Amino acid sequence: MRRARRPLRKPFRFAVDTGASGVARADTRLVDALGLPRQGHTGNSDGVSTAQADTVRLRSLALGALRREAIVAITRDYNARQSADAAFDGILARDFFADGLLTIDDPRRRLTFSRTRRLSPEDPGALAYERPFRIPVSIGDVQVDAQLDTGANVTLVLPQRIHDAMPDVAAVTQGRLTLGNGEVDGGRTRLHGPLRIGALSLADVEARVSARFPEVLVGAHALQGSVVLIDQRSQRLAVCAPTARAF
Repeated sequence: MRRARRPLRKPFRFAVDTGASGVARADTRLVDALGLPRQGHTGNSDGVSTAQADTVRLRSLALGALRREAIVAITRDYNARQSADAAFDGILARDFFADGLLTIDDPRRRLTFSRTRRLSPEDPGALAYERPFRIPVSIGDVQVDAQLDTGANVTLVLPQRIHDAMPDVAAVTQGRLTLGNGEVDGGRTRLHGPLRIGALSLADVEARVSARFPEVLVGAHALQGSVVLIDQRSQRLAVCAPTARAF
C-alpha cells in the first residue's frame, strides 16, 4: 500500500506584493513540495502584456493570526532570477490584507495587520485612492498619478511620454526592463526630484524610462527606510518617514 504524503507544516517564506491582484501566488517549488495539482488557467498581466498561467488551490494560508481559506493562486517560477538567499515560496497579494490596516515598517523589519485601527484623512502622509494603489505623487514641479508597488524591484518607472514632458531631464541610457511576462525597453536616467510620495521626499532618484510602460510606478527601492500603511476599507494609504510612529 502506498503511504499518503504527510502535509508539510513548516513556515514558508512569502513576499508581500501590493502590485499583485488576488489573494496569493505560489512558486513552483512550493507547489512541488506540497504536491499540489494544477487545477486551471487564468490570465496574468504585468502591466504591459497578459499571459496564461496555471492555478492551484491552497486549503489555507496563514500569516500570524491572519488566515485565509480556500485560495486559488496563480503559480509559476518566481525564483528564476533570484539568488538562493533571496528565494521565496510565494506571494501575499493585496486581497490577503483587504479587510484591515496593513503596516509595512521597513526600518524595524516588521509587518503588522489590524482590523481595529484605521487610516483617516488627518493622519500624516495619508492619501486617498480609487484604483489600487494609484496615488498622487510629484516629481519636481510635475504632478502625476503613480502605482505604488512593493513587489517591483525598481525605484521609479516613467512612461517615455511623461519623461519627455519634464523640464531639464537627464539623458536616458539604453536598457531593458524585466516584467513578469518578459522584457521591454527600459532605459535608465536620474532625476533631481524631489520625488514626493505622501510625507516622503527623495532627491537624486534613479528612474527607468519605457515607451511600453503605461503609467508611473513607484517601486520597492523608493520605499526602503519608510513606513507604508494601507487601509483598503477606507481606500487610503500613507507613506511616512521612519520617525513617524503615531500609528
